[in-house]
Amino acid sequence: MDVVGKAASLGGDLAELRHALHREPEVGLQLPATQQRVLGALSGLPLEVTTGSSLTSVTAVLHGARPGRVVLLRGDMDALQIEEKSGVPYRASTDEAMHACGHDLHTAMLVGAAQLLAQARDELHGSVVFMFQPGEEACDGAGHMIAEGVLDAAGERPIAAYALHVMSAGWPNGTFVSRPGPMLAASDALGVRVRGVGGHGSAPHLARDPVIAACEMALALQTYMTRSVDPLEPAVLTVGSFHAGTRRNVIPETASFDATVRTFSQEVRDRVARETVRVCEGIAAAHGLEVDAIYSQEYPVTVNDEGEAAFAAETVAALFGSGAFTPMPRPVTGAEDFSRVLAEVPGAMVFLGATPPGEDYVAAPFNHSQYATFDDGVLSAGAALYAGLALRRLAAADDTEDSQGRSA
Repeated sequence: MDVVGKAASLGGDLAELRHALHREPEVGLQLPATQQRVLGALSGLPLEVTTGSSLTSVTAVLHGARPGRVVLLRGDMDALQIEEKSGVPYRASTDEAMHACGHDLHTAMLVGAAQLLAQARDELHGSVVFMFQPGEEACDGAGHMIAEGVLDAAGERPIAAYALHVMSAGWPNGTFVSRPGPMLAASDALGVRVRGVGGHGSAPHLARDPVIAACEMALALQTYMTRSVDPLEPAVLTVGSFHAGTRRNVIPETASFDATVRTFSQEVRDRVARETVRVCEGIAAAHGLEVDAIYSQEYPVTVNDEGEAAFAAETVAALFGSGAFTPMPRPVTGAEDFSRVLAEVPGAMVFLGATPPGEDYVAAPFNHSQYATFDDGVLSAGAALYAGLALRRLAAADDTEDSQGRSA
């Protein structure tokens, strides 16, 4: 099957679906409107479709005409809770959310892959699981879907799993990027609440000021990361939320902040988990204050299987030419709950440059920006790669089993 040519003919429909999803963004684990659009787009295809119970996921299984193994393809569906300022004509209809990370493209691409593979059912060796996932943005939707059985939806575990992620900047439009081994960081959370004694701002000696201590903690954590973690071990701690007080002349009872922590080594991850809490507790004690410092390990490192990463690169070259793939020199400190799937099934995540034509991919607004924009022109390429990965991987598995005498 010429998946690239067939996918190109779907480009207009996929763009229309993507725009509809973009106009009505939903966040978290409950995406009822998004789910209904996906179900509508899949209707009429020869799929076994189920929906989630704890989240509005969609799992669709396509059984090929030929016996074989199982491959899983994943697309995330949720938006971010930020106001859109991109200026696109199909901007979000609400100021409360925006598809700033390209998940609307992922969803449309995966729908396109389902349509392509349904057309190729007669040549499909085995089954494909289409994993339409809510809640990637800090809600662990992948973990929820795994708990509800997505990995066993076709009757047996997949031999490989793949996910695509579009990038609004960083790589040229239409370029596929990946690497073996660590692809994305582990993502953890540090939540700190400092408790003191409130008072009048003019008489701090009669109070115990939690604001000063919390500020000292935030700075000390930066020093800790640069002076206690091996500089050759990537690790990042960023305080992204800080709250205290109501008026300038009132010392509040409490101050709190939240930080994200990114690491690539379990040893470093465990050490940072212990010692960031110790830093906060030590500073609180020095100020005569109480503190609750809670470190939560969330998403693990996204690790691409070496063989599957190489296979993904080969598939890109086979479909689009050798110049379409760029090896990724080092991992990035973003995080993904597709790491949950890759912890269970060998597979790979692949990035796809989607900076709109005419924009500088180096300087364009990056994913999660209120100004981020993505090119509809990559939708057909993404759908083609999803479909090509499934077709080629299942055929390769069938050939291997034939050569080893395990199938007819």
